Amino acid sequence: MHSDSHAHLTMQPFDDDRDAVIARARDAGLVHIVTISSYIGDAARCADLAARHDFIHFSAGVHPHEAKGWNVEVARGIRDAARRPKAVAIGEIGLDYHYDLSPRDVQRDVFRAQIRLARDLGLPVVIHTREAWDDTLAILRDEGAAAGGGIFHCFSGGVEEARGCLDLGFYLSFAGPVTFKNARGLADAAAFAPLDRILTETDAPYLTPHPHRGTRNEPARVVLVSEKIAALKGLAPEAVGEAATRNLEAAFRIAPASR
Repeated sequence: MHSDSHAHLTMQPFDDDRDAVIARARDAGLVHIVTISSYIGDAARCADLAARHDFIHFSAGVHPHEAKGWNVEVARGIRDAARRPKAVAIGEIGLDYHYDLSPRDVQRDVFRAQIRLARDLGLPVVIHTREAWDDTLAILRDEGAAAGGGIFHCFSGGVEEARGCLDLGFYLSFAGPVTFKNARGLADAAAFAPLDRILTETDAPYLTPHPHRGTRNEPARVVLVSEKIAALKGLAPEAVGEAATRNLEAAFRIAPASR
């Protein structure tokens, strides 16, 4: 039993074989996939895709790269999508100070607005943070985001950052980079994090795990993430897959999959 807490199945790289990708995920033992809104206007497509597959749910949100496009109409679209069946979160939202594709002050304002939207709707948040740990954690604390809960997607920090996220009551979702040979700090964080606070993801089509780096990622490869975390913790991969799945169900308030 495995699950992918964060994939982008509506993106163009899947246009030619989306159904086959989803079928391979089923064959690999995945019982849940959360497809994440990738760009402004994508949330409705995510909702439509989730409606066609019983084991797919979705999120609605504006990525920090696109925060500069936030306006009243965009906010209304996110709110409307988040009210559709199988919406489980607002995300991915947050701060990205690596690329700075939107001004940082705008990113912070839009991040706050979407945390408040999640609170109004009673949904958890899916967090993207890159080179912005201090501001991300400060805004989450200031906005009382812990009350609604959430997930740090593609967790990229070390033990110190993991402790800060866990102290907020958030889950840590690990992706392909935990399998990379040079990701020592990230591996330490995965070993440190309690099993009941870990999720697994692919961020497909990005961040393909070893040994498939350089090719398009897809949800079936989340099994490799579980295997790496299991090795770091001295557990069976099945134990990690089971725990990550139950944690996903708790984090997103999804009905448990049958064993």
